[in-house]
Amino acid sequence: MSMENDIKFMREALALAKKAAELGEVPVGAVVVNSEGIVIADAYNLRENKKSVIAHAEIIAIEQACRKLGDWRLSGCTLYVTLEPCPMCAGAIVNSRISRVVFGAYDMQAGCCGSVINFNAYPFNHAFEIEGGVLEEECSAILADFFKNKRKN
Repeated sequence: MSMENDIKFMREALALAKKAAELGEVPVGAVVVNSEGIVIADAYNLRENKKSVIAHAEIIAIEQACRKLGDWRLSGCTLYVTLEPCPMCAGAIVNSRISRVVFGAYDMQAGCCGSVINFNAYPFNHAFEIEGGVLEEECSAILADFFKNKRKN
């Protein structure tokens, strides 16, 4: 995928992150795009609303994509997400065989695509291409604003 496509799909993920923020969720959005460049799934964080530890944007989007394709293997797909995936989400990425992950903001507390650890440094049965920092400023700003407002309240 070209950088133009990466920016286009990250903007879609950012729009989803804004929906999460409106619901009082940590603003993270995710989009799964197939090898033809078609969005097959999109989601945002719903952990608070669903009272579920696994309701991260990536997990929900991966589940949707699997249902849409009728397969647990998402080879050839790219996951766009506004925040670097955590260990749980990175595990789902490995297990679903997603080919590429493009993320916006780096997560120095839980990021598994280079910040805390890089899942690809371990001998799992699948590795994925990583592109970090796409629209990083916008992705970081929506998170910073959310937490600033939360502290105020």
